[in-house]
Amino acid sequence: MPKTPPAEPPAPKPRVGRARPIADLVGDIGGQAFRRFGFTHAALIERWPEIVGPAFARHCRPLRLRLPRGEKSGGTLAIAATSAVAPMLRHVEAQLIERANRILGHAAIARLAIEQGEVMAPPPAPPPPDGVIADATRSTLKDIADPELRATLESLAQALAGSSGPPRIR
Repeated sequence: MPKTPPAEPPAPKPRVGRARPIADLVGDIGGQAFRRFGFTHAALIERWPEIVGPAFARHCRPLRLRLPRGEKSGGTLAIAATSAVAPMLRHVEAQLIERANRILGHAAIARLAIEQGEVMAPPPAPPPPDGVIADATRSTLKDIADPELRATLESLAQALAGSSGPPRIR
């Protein structure tokens, strides 16, 4: 009995459509993580200092947003606050609810639940750059005739001299 030659595997299907930008996928992934811990809106965490102000933001943070089942409004926002700040937050509760609802775009929050507890301190600000420019760099800047361009390049050289690693764009 003659052997039949092995069949070749089918050719891969051509790709249909375009590749999706990673930014489109990150929101979905982050949204799942936020929902797991009680947040359906990342804007509350991202814009927390804007909601409570920079003074309160150091001493409190949002914990979770609980909405009634099947509803998108009338929820309770739980906030962790240090013991000294908790009573002060009660005095400005109506303003905080109004600001948070304005950022969310609808009346999602109806009341606050303030829990006293530890609040992680924000990371310290990076130290300012040293500003020491090498003599070789300073001598090349002297050859530039335009004073504005020279000042701008000198500022850039100072910033790069005081940093480690590649520059970060903010």
